[in-house]
Amino acid sequence: MSEASRPQAELLLLEDDAAFRKLYGGLLRDAGYRVREADDRRTGKEAFLAGQFGVVILDLMLPPDGSVETGLKSLGEFLAARPRTKVIVVSGAGDVHFMLRAVRAGAFDFLTKPVDPDALLVVVERAAARVALEAQVETLQRSLSEARPEGLLIGESPTFLRAVELAERVAGSDLAVLLTGENGTGKELFARSVHRRSRRAERPFVAVNCGALTESLLESTLFGHVRGAFTGAVRDHKGLFVEADGGTLFLDEIGDMPLALQVKLLRALESGEILPVGGDRPVYVDVRLVSATNRDLLALQAEGRFREDLYWRINGAEIRLPALRERAEDIPLLATHFLNQCAHLCVDGRAKRLSEGALEALLRASWPGNLRQLRHEMQRATVLAGDDPEIDAEDFSAAVAAPVGAAARPRGATSGSPEEATTLQEKVEALERREIAAALTRHGGNRSRTAEALGLSRQGLLKKMERYGLS
Repeated sequence: MSEASRPQAELLLLEDDAAFRKLYGGLLRDAGYRVREADDRRTGKEAFLAGQFGVVILDLMLPPDGSVETGLKSLGEFLAARPRTKVIVVSGAGDVHFMLRAVRAGAFDFLTKPVDPDALLVVVERAAARVALEAQVETLQRSLSEARPEGLLIGESPTFLRAVELAERVAGSDLAVLLTGENGTGKELFARSVHRRSRRAERPFVAVNCGALTESLLESTLFGHVRGAFTGAVRDHKGLFVEADGGTLFLDEIGDMPLALQVKLLRALESGEILPVGGDRPVYVDVRLVSATNRDLLALQAEGRFREDLYWRINGAEIRLPALRERAEDIPLLATHFLNQCAHLCVDGRAKRLSEGALEALLRASWPGNLRQLRHEMQRATVLAGDDPEIDAEDFSAAVAAPVGAAARPRGATSGSPEEATTLQEKVEALERREIAAALTRHGGNRSRTAEALGLSRQGLLKKMERYGLS
């Protein structure tokens, strides 16, 4: 690799032997790396915590004790503090036992003294390249998740398009939005779409699930706390309201918020003023609120579990998201979208397609888990289909392949002739069964030759044999 294309990383070299330290440091600097050195454990740890080193070269037997055990402990401390740092362990103790322990503890590589200069450069180059690659992947993932989340609002059904239209109409204002609907209907996707279409699009979008945290933790998470406010509060914490200042705060499952916090939330929304836990000075913020719930807030009001004044404050515009069963015409489009997302799970990297039987099963299912369940089914089916390019109904879970109350045929039931079948699907299946049975007979039951003759993979043939009871 040329110096111009060499991954740039700042290195920390922890080595007590002055001769080795001079040799390693000079070698790495000549190769274009920025190197900082330390010759004992304490100084090395302080330097590590103070800097942002992508790669660390660690001599296990550093002063003051020169203990390999202490060196392994230092390795664990470094990785606990900065898990993505690549630690290259160097030691004069060539014992395989220590090498294995270091690698198991998370070391990127292990070199024994005297270290060959070329070997050191190769290992450091690999570590620096991995650091750069992981940073690029993280940046790309973040940009993809934040850039156009509205692109995931997929559907053509009237009920879905009405929800999308309403979201587009309110996005440009600062009106509080309340998203309602069952779990898994895509409420956070809608919230992100509203944010991206608003004047606050360049500011933060911050989300929290109100039902996932205890009351005290949720209060601290939302409003922040000052140092010493409670046991464990060793430093000031700003809170999500401050993080979302100028942007959008998304409160998921707001119906699960405790009453005491509802009072504090109402004041924050009405005055733009929050008071951190343990603090005596208010903080002013400018936040647009989007909330979501799968619960009936009016029923909670009647039970005294949700404040009426807060309800009207968060419900500037209510958008109800339809359940998947209410937009069945979107299922083929959504299933194909999720299959495309699962292409990386396939051996050849190509997304699979749905058979007619699979599509029938999807349209017949009730989908209590909505989009989340559909996405899971596509992931599961992609894996179970193996190298078969087509997904069949038997690749789905029992809840989808044969839902309770559905008039689904058991496997092998299509055993009559095409002339006896009543529907087009039954005629196709009966003809397919007959052709497979005939091919098996011609090839003496040899499944590999039968699959090749029919243009199927061996696994695809086995699936169809099982489906039609041709064991």
